[in-house]
Amino acid sequence: MISNILDFLRALTNPEELIGLLSTLLSGWLGYSALSGVVFAETGLLLGFFLPGDSLLFTVGVVAGAGQLNIALISAALMGAAMIGDSTGFFLGRHTGPRIFTRKDSLFFKQEYVTRTKYFYQRYGGKTIIFARFVPVIRTFAPFMAGVSQMSYRRFLSFSVCGSTGWVLLMTLLGYRLGHVPFVRKHFDVAVLLIIFISLVPTFHEAWKHWRGQATPA
Repeated sequence: MISNILDFLRALTNPEELIGLLSTLLSGWLGYSALSGVVFAETGLLLGFFLPGDSLLFTVGVVAGAGQLNIALISAALMGAAMIGDSTGFFLGRHTGPRIFTRKDSLFFKQEYVTRTKYFYQRYGGKTIIFARFVPVIRTFAPFMAGVSQMSYRRFLSFSVCGSTGWVLLMTLLGYRLGHVPFVRKHFDVAVLLIIFISLVPTFHEAWKHWRGQATPA
């Protein structure tokens, strides 16, 4: 069972295997629904931190560039799934937050993840919802922490819309445009890692500004 799940997750980040899935088991609307479900689960369910996020979106862009998906339709579906996932995580945090903090570590859950996100949230405030979209693990718990902190949902939603839209469009369009570049197809794993690193640059820049502000004498 676990090996089947791992094989499915690997297929989501490999263009050829994903095309095979979309041509057989996940053809038509089933494919769009399954991909949207993965994106939703990454932030809507606290156990979704292990799901592929950036690499999935980039792969989806590559597959769309090969003509197997409609880039406009899949982008809209994934943006909607990301926003719904954020809101689900937000309300989960608002209603069950205190109980999560007393939960013991398990195979799929560690208090370290929540603590790390709480620190990230305290440092960047509302902008965390946008920055977190580009940081694995953090993006799973950021909406939850916003709910725990009783952040205004209207304010949260504005950040969620901006973050989800920017994240999905950036990753899928990069895959769509770069998918037929020979180097990218030959060294796909390296290209994905490079794309993820580039997406983290704004967060690194903000962290550097914060550190510089603290290091500068008053």
